[in-house]
Amino acid sequence: MDQVTKTAEAFTKAARDAAEFGRGNIEAVAQAAQTYLQGTQELSRQALALVQGLSAQALEGAKALAGAKSLKEASEIQALFARAAFDRTTSETTKLQQAVLQVAERAFAPLTQRATAAAAQATATARPLAV
Repeated sequence: MDQVTKTAEAFTKAARDAAEFGRGNIEAVAQAAQTYLQGTQELSRQALALVQGLSAQALEGAKALAGAKSLKEASEIQALFARAAFDRTTSETTKLQQAVLQVAERAFAPLTQRATAAAAQATATARPLAV
């Protein structure tokens, strides 16, 4: 009867540990989702700021073109503003890519921690069985 009690206690402890680990997983998923949403909101703000800046730059270019006195001057203005838009887009796109990677790293951090904990728990659980 003593063996039955020990076995029942072991199963109860295993069920309790599994439930606690499951709660930790749910918390990690919720934290990852919240971090992801906050990050995408910030990325959206940055992208909107880029579009607004490029629009303002295009408007400025259009005004400069309207004031051109010759076809040569117009083509020089157009080339200048096209190059500036390209440079700005390239620079800002690089910044956005870096921001996306940072958001992904922050969002996946809780999940990575839980995967590490699961591996550690599986290893700890497997040791007594191997003996």
